[in-house]
Amino acid sequence: MLVEKDTAGRPVLTPEVAAVLEVVPDYLLVTSRDGRLLFASPDARALTFAEFEQLNATARPPTRAVGRRTSRVAFGSTPTDQPCTTSCAPCRTRGISSAPSSRAPTRAPSELRLQQLLLTIVIAFFVGVVPAILVGGWIAGRALEPVDRMITEVREITDGRSLHRRLAVPMERDELGRLAETLNQMMTRLERSFAALRRFTADASHELKTPLTVVRAGVERAITRPDMPPETLAALEETLQEVNRMTELLESLLTLARADEGRADLHRESVDLRDIIAEAGETGELLAEHAGVGIDIRLPPEPLVFPVDRSRIRQLALNLIENAVKYTPRGGQVSVELGTNDGRAVFTVADTGIGIAPGDLPHVFDRFLACDSARTRTSERAGTGLGLAICKWIAEAHGGTIEVQSRPGRGPRLR
Repeated sequence: MLVEKDTAGRPVLTPEVAAVLEVVPDYLLVTSRDGRLLFASPDARALTFAEFEQLNATARPPTRAVGRRTSRVAFGSTPTDQPCTTSCAPCRTRGISSAPSSRAPTRAPSELRLQQLLLTIVIAFFVGVVPAILVGGWIAGRALEPVDRMITEVREITDGRSLHRRLAVPMERDELGRLAETLNQMMTRLERSFAALRRFTADASHELKTPLTVVRAGVERAITRPDMPPETLAALEETLQEVNRMTELLESLLTLARADEGRADLHRESVDLRDIIAEAGETGELLAEHAGVGIDIRLPPEPLVFPVDRSRIRQLALNLIENAVKYTPRGGQVSVELGTNDGRAVFTVADTGIGIAPGDLPHVFDRFLACDSARTRTSERAGTGLGLAICKWIAEAHGGTIEVQSRPGRGPRLR
């Protein structure tokens, strides 16, 4: 039995059938053949009166008689324009015949599942993925922070004078701790090697100075003899030039070795830089005249008094002027200028030589630099390769800097 009468005598569905239909999540209407409502689902009962009447009128099927049995099937739409299916089947229970029913889904199940899936993905992304990325980045940063500190400290060890520094060894005996210990051991070995090399350079330079001095004295004494044959005199003069060159090389090596060990002290005093540059310029004029090169020296009219080591600044200026004259072809020009910029003295030397190749510019101040052969051929003899290295040390020891600007076809400009 599907239909019964209530206390007022109206036909209604039995409680068992109504309980089964109560869980249907769609718009469900069950009516009698004469159009009386037997049951409405919870979604249908939630509609307004106008929407309910529209649903009932749209879903009411036409009647088609087939013998004594009646069946109805109709299609309509809900108030929300969703497809509506209406079906009817005859039933006779206590004088009540035919119980048509209409059903309209609130939403297509596939659309509902897709929206639920998208909503789940969005919630999972913001609740799970974003915090995981943030926490993972924080953990990775904390884990790699000791490695970054090691890289920074190792980069700061730029030359042999910084090898006394050591990396901080973590308390944990893990891979990073072993790496720090290995790097410290490597720097200890490098420091010992550099120290041995400096001691050898300083000792060798010092020990070779005495025999070279004796050789030079003997050659100079022999050259002064009036009865010396011309061919012997020429050989002695060439020997004297090489002895002087070796003496210059040893002096440069000894200077750099002492600078590396921190034993090259500066004797600072307040002096007028114009006097030092003028003195070095006089020597440069003699060298330029002998080489057939013009030289122009420009000094400021006002005094430039700075606390410097007079002999070292003179050595710097003379090295730069001599280097410019040496590598300027005959007929060229060398310019020497002294000025100030923001309270700092600026000494500039420029020449009209063939310039320095771009590949050699980063290594100009390296020791024993061998520039390209084209530049070397413009000089009567190659230098020791230590002059600019000494100039760099002198400038930095006084708290200054030295730089070079050049390109092929134009002479370099050092300041």
